[in-house]
Amino acid sequence: METSDGFSLNSESEISFTIQSDAPDTAKYEYGVRLQTSDSFLRFPSPLTSSLCTDDNPAAFLVNQAVKCTRRINLAQCEEIEALGMAYYSSPKILRVPGLRTKAEIPITVQSILMESLNKTLARLEDTDVLNQTLVEAGDVKICTNVVLEVKYSLTYTDAGEITKADLSLLLGTVSNAMLPLEQKFEIRFIQQNTKPVPLSGNPGYVVGLPLAAGFQPQKGSGIIQTMNRYGQLTILRSTAEIDCLALEGIRTPVLFGYDMQSGCKLRLTKAITCQLAVQKVKSLLKGHGFPDYVAPFGNSRAQDVLDWVPIHFITQAPHMKDSCQLPVALVIEVKWTKYGSLLNPQAKIVNVTANLIASSFPETNSGNERTVLISTAVTFVDVSAPAEAGFRARPTINAKLPFNFFFPFV
Repeated sequence: METSDGFSLNSESEISFTIQSDAPDTAKYEYGVRLQTSDSFLRFPSPLTSSLCTDDNPAAFLVNQAVKCTRRINLAQCEEIEALGMAYYSSPKILRVPGLRTKAEIPITVQSILMESLNKTLARLEDTDVLNQTLVEAGDVKICTNVVLEVKYSLTYTDAGEITKADLSLLLGTVSNAMLPLEQKFEIRFIQQNTKPVPLSGNPGYVVGLPLAAGFQPQKGSGIIQTMNRYGQLTILRSTAEIDCLALEGIRTPVLFGYDMQSGCKLRLTKAITCQLAVQKVKSLLKGHGFPDYVAPFGNSRAQDVLDWVPIHFITQAPHMKDSCQLPVALVIEVKWTKYGSLLNPQAKIVNVTANLIASSFPETNSGNERTVLISTAVTFVDVSAPAEAGFRARPTINAKLPFNFFFPFV
């Protein structure tokens, strides 16, 4: 058993490092720095001390935001309020890098315009030309058309800290006095150039057949660290035609939500192999490289929300035999999940994960120089959802009181 004296390591690193050169730094945006435009900075209206919109709030590099705020306006003056017009958000030109204004301005491209009527119906406009808000009067009724209700920025950047593209999507609508004070929504997102969005295992609940999201926390207070390969975050042994465990070392299969799985192999031990060395080898086979500490409750859980993640409870079961070496022979993972949310569209949420490591006494050599041990892994999913119960409203109670002279003059 020449390969049992060490652990196998993956040759490919799953963590990328940025190598800094000795060249002098050029102008670039850094995290949290406000985005500069040709005349000032990109304004991102937000509620600060109250729910009212503050227009002088700057948009910050790599800071994704989604806010809503209100405006108290005089509808008769809607044409004079810049923040209600489309041009206020589409006309600025963002500087590719801060401080450079020559041939470094990125225009904001309007990608889509949705129009909302007074009865809340939506229509997509084919033309993306700038529309000005217009006051319309019909007798005593006043309405203002083409008013900006929602603004969505999508900015593309490079790893060198440069803005390369700026897209804008708008929702315009008609506003009447009944809709005042006016509520507006603003959103800004940053997308790195030449990258693809990270695929999810559900949104929010897990989808049957997709891998479980898992990771580990290197130190207290840090976020969850995950491998870039989402099919390698929580794995078990893979059964193949070669049932020799040493031939399967490093070959794993992902744990897929909703799929009960079982696999195994045979480990042949020579007479010269000690129990301690066999224990190390079997644990490496069962747990694989980098067994996680946490599992995401939902398919789209964020790594920074550590308190929401479900810890994996690791349990070791072994017979109580004094002065005997215990060899792990099986790893059983139990995943408990529940249906979360509406009965019409329930979402799968993981609430508990247990990894049970089962050990037995180290086999003694009866005949020959070789011993064979069966190694197995299993995954089971248990639905712990409480049964839905029909609810009935309480019967209404009549509490009627009549004035004392209601029946006068008959009584």
